[in-house]
Amino acid sequence: MNYIGSKYKLSSFIVDEITRIAVPLERAVFAELFGGTGAVARRIKTKAKEIIVNDTEAYAYALLRHYIGNTKILEAHEFIERLNALQPIEGFIFNNYCAGSGSGRNYFTDWNGKKIDVMRSAIERWKENNSLTEDMYYFLLASLIECADALANTASVYGAYLKHIKMSAAKPMVLRAALHETSRARTQVYQEDANKLIKQIKGDILYLDPPYNHRQYGANYHLLNTIALNDTFEPKGKTGLRPDYNRSAYCSRSQVADAFDHILSQADFEFIFISYNNEGLLDETALKKICNQYGSYQLIRKSYQRFRADKQNARNHIASRTEEHLHVLIKK
Repeated sequence: MNYIGSKYKLSSFIVDEITRIAVPLERAVFAELFGGTGAVARRIKTKAKEIIVNDTEAYAYALLRHYIGNTKILEAHEFIERLNALQPIEGFIFNNYCAGSGSGRNYFTDWNGKKIDVMRSAIERWKENNSLTEDMYYFLLASLIECADALANTASVYGAYLKHIKMSAAKPMVLRAALHETSRARTQVYQEDANKLIKQIKGDILYLDPPYNHRQYGANYHLLNTIALNDTFEPKGKTGLRPDYNRSAYCSRSQVADAFDHILSQADFEFIFISYNNEGLLDETALKKICNQYGSYQLIRKSYQRFRADKQNARNHIASRTEEHLHVLIKK
């Protein structure tokens, strides 16, 4: 997924630094509390003794529940074939997010919106009549979320849709199986506020990758949440926002310092790694000051290609790079 703040390109660098500094992963309890699409945790999955992952957003929880929570072999081919064979229906996604319904919104082609509707309905129905295990349910849901996202008629996030259907969004939807990797690690997957969950867990290595600017994930990925939740409501405004969405203290300039101080003070982990962009709401000096209260601190810098919502909007090489900061705290 083309995801705001994704650590996909940086995941090797992050895991290498964690491996270099912290206790060996094979005997460690590793936790990631702002899991997103799971780019870092997925690299840890086959290495750590135990993995704890969390994200407040419903779509992210579904992805994490599959990518991290599913550790055994899954025989899913028959379910994928059955979903692809279903005839499209006019459901909530078509009626509210496709132009052909008269909604005025153009997030998906009419065909793809109807295919999302019929697949999502079938997955939920199979769950309710016990045709699916919980593991298979989240495997299919993660597969659907990823395939829907790949066909969305947006520049990337769901804060707006494009006026005309772009080439990638015009492709007819065919459900493809999400990747799956087995593991011997014990896993726990949560959908909680990270600053509350931190009081309930403990381990060896804590990785934090909170939002770093004003962009709320609940608003930017509202449509993926709607697919994950499979609920109905009256969409708000031109973009069809959900009536309410999670608002993170890490996206507020007035709250971010207190949020960091709280989670670090409560963390029962020896090694803490924090990914934070150099353009974040909290500057490097302020975050260093907070970390220094709780143990020894160091900062590791890494230059990389910045996230671009519209890949067709060309920028020069200098403007397209930014610097990732990996703050390292070893607690007393």
